[in-house]
Amino acid sequence: MEGDILNKEYDTDEAIEFIRQYLPQDLKTKFSDDEMYYFLDVLDEYFIDSGILGDDPEEDGIVEIDLEAASDFIVKEARKDEMGSFDPDEIFLIIQGELDYIDSISE
Repeated sequence: MEGDILNKEYDTDEAIEFIRQYLPQDLKTKFSDDEMYYFLDVLDEYFIDSGILGDDPEEDGIVEIDLEAASDFIVKEARKDEMGSFDPDEIFLIIQGELDYIDSISE
């Protein structure tokens, strides 16, 4: 998610709005802005700690991301940080939404 691979600068507020539009209707307003910021921060931490950003891309330039492992990491960290207990399936959708946002600004 380096700035040089994106055509447009990453904007967290814009990403959260994009993700809210991506989520199913019953989840659009379920999470506070603070929770969304937290999820995105922890997801960045996951990408950095897992070394995924340093992985060599496949032939088509895509780096494989284990979304279930990322979801589980966020859920575990949220519990540890006393942010609450979250459904990994819902966090999975938030991660997918952020990755779609990144794709939309890198085209």
